[in-house]
Amino acid sequence: MTDTERLRRWRLVLGGDDDGTGATLTGDDARMDAALYKLYGSRPGGRGGRRGAGLGDSAPSVARWLGDVRTYFPTPVVRVMQRDAIERLDLTRLLLEPEMLDAVEPDVHLVGTLLSLHRLLPDRARESARAVVARVVADLERRLAQRTRSALGGALDRTARTPRPRRPAEIDWGATIRANLRHYLPEHNTVIPERLVAYGRRQQAIKRDVILAVDQSGSMAASLVYASVFGAVLASLRSLRTSLVVFDTSVVDLTPDLHDPVELLFGARLGGGTDINRAVAYCASLVDRPDDTILVLVSDLYEGGVRDELLQRIARLTASGVTVIALLALSDEGTPAYDTENAAALAALGVPAFACTPDRFPDLMAAAIEHRDLTPFTNHNT
Repeated sequence: MTDTERLRRWRLVLGGDDDGTGATLTGDDARMDAALYKLYGSRPGGRGGRRGAGLGDSAPSVARWLGDVRTYFPTPVVRVMQRDAIERLDLTRLLLEPEMLDAVEPDVHLVGTLLSLHRLLPDRARESARAVVARVVADLERRLAQRTRSALGGALDRTARTPRPRRPAEIDWGATIRANLRHYLPEHNTVIPERLVAYGRRQQAIKRDVILAVDQSGSMAASLVYASVFGAVLASLRSLRTSLVVFDTSVVDLTPDLHDPVELLFGARLGGGTDINRAVAYCASLVDRPDDTILVLVSDLYEGGVRDELLQRIARLTASGVTVIALLALSDEGTPAYDTENAAALAALGVPAFACTPDRFPDLMAAAIEHRDLTPFTNHNT
């Protein structure tokens, strides 16, 4: 890198005003700097202490700024700047304007903000807000659905193994050969299949019940978005019976909306308190096959209900055979804030409590379906 290029980059980072670089920006560099200044040059103590910057006080001016940002920065950077603009410059109210919603770069964080505002949205902004949420949901489904179906489909097939296949088409020849290698006859160059291994792939019986219980407090917005998409994907697998429950101080069963994750998300209500104990009590009422049930509690575990009752309920569920997993977050936002005492108490009951990224969730569910040890996931995500 030349000295000129190095100074240019430092100039863009530092923002001018006697930054010591002596560099002058022109053309696209100057326009990039202007876009950065409007956002990051407006806070006291920021970017040389300059004042008077900002995005203006109207949706059209913000929309023009977003257009400039998309022109000069890659999409991941656009999303970061967009999030910073909403938080630093208090532009939340402008999201009520359709002009603003049409201009933003949709992402999970924006969806969370819109869900928290959707009861306040004027009629003229509702359609734009729903379109933004639908775009994000469709993108997540494209990215996550195939891998989820593949991982869980394989796990469900493996749980259906039987030593007595009814027809040759049900035999898994690869697994059968591996299971009978000790019966190999070299003189005949063949394996004697003493034990057949087959998958019941054509069976339509429900093999596992999955209950997703999702905390809808404001800090769990991204997790709610991902959980809704995963819930819709899981519900599409015939071998699973999937329920989705959201909760704050009340409990709402959104299972009927699993076919439409956008409608499901708009049925949630972000914000408010948290009563995990009440939510777990409701989920316990849905359990009729404990050994074949997986309860995934997505929550930061800050309990506003009765903590002792919560732990007792979870202890009874695990003792009955239910696989209980506590996800402190289902997102890619990094290490979340959570109640460490409650997480430790759950771990003492044999319930793993850890944050999980969306990319790891399919493998986690496959392991739970097969009753495998989940410790590797705990170690990977803590």
